[in-house]
Amino acid sequence: MPTTQTPVTSVTSHYAAQVTQDLEKNAAEQERISADITALQEQLDVLQNDQKVLRDVYKAVSGGSASVPTPPPSGSATPKRGPKSATASAPTAAPTAAPAAADKATGKRKSTTPKNRPAKKSTGTVPGASTDKAPSQPTLVELVRSFLNRQTQPLSAAEVTADLAAKHPQRNIKATVVRTTLENLVAKTLVHRTKQGSSVFYTGADAKAAGERTQQDAATSTASAKKES
Repeated sequence: MPTTQTPVTSVTSHYAAQVTQDLEKNAAEQERISADITALQEQLDVLQNDQKVLRDVYKAVSGGSASVPTPPPSGSATPKRGPKSATASAPTAAPTAAPAAADKATGKRKSTTPKNRPAKKSTGTVPGASTDKAPSQPTLVELVRSFLNRQTQPLSAAEVTADLAAKHPQRNIKATVVRTTLENLVAKTLVHRTKQGSSVFYTGADAKAAGERTQQDAATSTASAKKES
């Protein structure tokens, strides 16, 4: 029996000690909160006493004609303010008329506020810097369309890329972007696409129209020559 009771006694002692510590902490916390409540109650008593004094002062200053402001009810969302002094609660006295009288005597009224001067508009330019604007660079769409309209024969996307990259090395022109641009222009009928086997070639709409007009003129000239003969 003694061997079986030893662990039970040890566990009981442990819990007893733990409960004792919790009770001590609980008692200490109650004492702290009670002390806080006592201190707050004392502060509340002082504020209520100050309120009575301030009410009497307000009635004396206003001559008893004005109603005393009603403070917000306890527990409202409006935070309570600290006690006000008698001078702060009294209505603000009218400013003295001495400066106005002095101005009347001299016949001039001086303004206490400085005159507002219009602020200078900033030009946004740095002194010494050139005001000339840099010319706007044409877009890739404009470059591709202008290039194709100057050609007399269809070109592939790789040929268009190579030519534009050589003429505009600072733009870092890529073949995938040029191909996408060409397809967008084809969708807008600004560029015509022809296919020869597995290869795709592109022709500017203006260049194709010019070629068709040239062919028509040649055919007309041939027909006229035949008629004359």
